[in-house]
Amino acid sequence: MMADGTPDLGKTSSGLQPNVGALFAYVLGLVTGLIFFLIEKENKFVRFHAFQSICFSIALFVLGAVLAFLPGLGPLLVMLLNLGGLVVWIILMIQAFQGQWFKLPVIGDIAAKQVGV
Repeated sequence: MMADGTPDLGKTSSGLQPNVGALFAYVLGLVTGLIFFLIEKENKFVRFHAFQSICFSIALFVLGAVLAFLPGLGPLLVMLLNLGGLVVWIILMIQAFQGQWFKLPVIGDIAAKQVGV
């Protein structure tokens, strides 16, 4: 445990605290996820959250695109997907900032495998 109460997650090559780097990886979804995945070479915690951010962003985009083409309920389902995505996105940022290895189903396993956790 560090002095501020967060778990010791090691050091990062970016110079940021790992929990802050992991939080920033979610801020702009795919964009910041890619940035942090590419610049962070040392810290698996930050790399895990960056890759999970990338996968989550892509999954939301693809699912939203598919739902948009459904006749009738498509727009309503896209709206519900966006609302649910916003809630999950906020949860992911909070968990990352608190130093938690919070894994989404399927996506979290893919991210963990990618970074070797």
